[in-house]
Amino acid sequence: MKNLINWKLFFILLVTCLITSLLVLPYALSLTSPAESSIEADTDTISEQIEVSPLLIVVSTIINNLILFGIAIFLGLLLSRKVGQEDGGFKLPIIEVILEKKNQAKEFKALLLPSIGLGTAAGVVIILLSIPFNKAIPEFQNMDPIPAWQGFLASFYGGIAEEVLLRLFVVTLLVWITFKIKKTTDGKPTVFGIWLSILLAAILFGIGHLPATAQIVPLSGLVVFRAILLNGIGGIVFGWLYWKKGLESAIMAHFSTDIVLHVITPLVVMLVV
Repeated sequence: MKNLINWKLFFILLVTCLITSLLVLPYALSLTSPAESSIEADTDTISEQIEVSPLLIVVSTIINNLILFGIAIFLGLLLSRKVGQEDGGFKLPIIEVILEKKNQAKEFKALLLPSIGLGTAAGVVIILLSIPFNKAIPEFQNMDPIPAWQGFLASFYGGIAEEVLLRLFVVTLLVWITFKIKKTTDGKPTVFGIWLSILLAAILFGIGHLPATAQIVPLSGLVVFRAILLNGIGGIVFGWLYWKKGLESAIMAHFSTDIVLHVITPLVVMLVV
């Protein structure tokens, strides 16, 4: 059990995911809060909810995510040992080497610009593709903008926690499954199996956003297709980076995409309007 995974890395990822799961709460609450006109409650009930709810939300968030990410990180790190690539793919090459007290400054700088560039490009593409969907679905146009500071905090959850869950766990698990079914002659995962895993994880990434989307607009075929397509674009980019460069690259790209979507775009809209 002691040598199954890198336990220092496990606890670093677990603590970071727990912190980011708290950072996303203001954004999540703004997204799911009902309109003032639909709230009908007496003053005593409202006061009681205001007093109790924050503590309950924080405690339940920590407990739920402790279990969820604890399992996901453990299995992700365990299986990544079996399917990890020599060039750092399906691993955390930067953090792992830093934990060995080696300097990875040059390697980190080499990942920085490509990861941010691809993440930013993905964000721009998602915004452009969302325009026709928003015109076809008025609820998206009429929704109140969420403050940029909340989007900034939420970007840490998207960049770190979602990548740990979707890439480190889901993609690694799917690659391992395809690897057990068919492998290359030199005993490695096939390219087809890797791409299949990345695509399936991207679809799951889109489906995972449907509960939040349902808080804004009733789910329909078009709404589901929009969620899978727009989020799937990011999922494919992040999955490819995880495969080719490692999880740190996917994290930087996802964070950059979320900054474009949840920080820069709201600020631009606010200035234009």
